[in-house]
Amino acid sequence: MATTNPSYKPGQHLECTVAKLPRTDDQAATIARLMRLDPANKRALRRAQRMRRQRMVVYNRGNRDWYSREKSAKVVHVGVGESFTLPYSHDLAHDLAVVAGFVTIKTK
Repeated sequence: MATTNPSYKPGQHLECTVAKLPRTDDQAATIARLMRLDPANKRALRRAQRMRRQRMVVYNRGNRDWYSREKSAKVVHVGVGESFTLPYSHDLAHDLAVVAGFVTIKTK
């Protein structure tokens, strides 16, 4: 496991770019979770959730309400060249260290 970089300060924005595809699904899931912290991706996920709630169909089965729910949106996709910006916090240090071999990180 790589060591954490203490030069990042909380609140500092990091620009990350996927340099190569991860070897395992767990590493890809970690990168996707970090990508969802990008403010633009957060907005898209919130909007998709709001739209799913508006389009939810309520119907009756056996005198009970049932809901027809849509699948959640897949806003982020892990691929070579995908870039995202996230605000750094200390709880992200381990995740960034785990994916450091696949992601290039620059400070803004």
